[in-house]
Amino acid sequence: MTDKVNLKKRRLLIASTAAGGVAAAGAGAPFVLSFMPSERVKAAGAPVEVDLKTLKPGMMISVEWQGKPVWIVHRTKEMLDLLSNHNDKLVDPESSVEQQPKYCTNAYRSIKPEYLVVLGVCTHLGCSPTYRPEVAPTDLGKDWPGGWFCPCHGSRFDLAARVYKGVPAPSNLIVPPHKYLSDTRVLIGDDSKEAA
Repeated sequence: MTDKVNLKKRRLLIASTAAGGVAAAGAGAPFVLSFMPSERVKAAGAPVEVDLKTLKPGMMISVEWQGKPVWIVHRTKEMLDLLSNHNDKLVDPESSVEQQPKYCTNAYRSIKPEYLVVLGVCTHLGCSPTYRPEVAPTDLGKDWPGGWFCPCHGSRFDLAARVYKGVPAPSNLIVPPHKYLSDTRVLIGDDSKEAA
């Protein structure tokens, strides 16, 4: 006995099965993707690569790493020359307190003297100081050598992010781990040798 095949029913069954499979995949995709971290979460803890080509001498840029601002300053020769002129006014001029990686424990608190990479968070109460690079008499004093001023409570930091004596902030600004991938590219948050 031979059954006659109903082609219309067969096509309908195949089409329904295919549509059901597509619908299941479409419905399941958001569920599977929800297990993957978002771009924002990845950026919050992942290293951040920064291109320094457009950063002109004397200028500062801010990027976000681990939810905090990181400042990168391209210091001029004049700015660098001023760093040793006020050591007697600083709490930790030699950067003895471990607020930076060992490779940044130097007069400039940096790998390359012309570039400073520092967390933009005051060590007093976590405020964000303002960049005041002017090297001249200002409202901050007749001998202000440039740096950062925290308007919240009056803390001051020089152009190597070292804290002045007599202000609320107890220590220098923190230098995060970082490394140079090239002359103009820096990776913040990773200083391992393997990927360099």
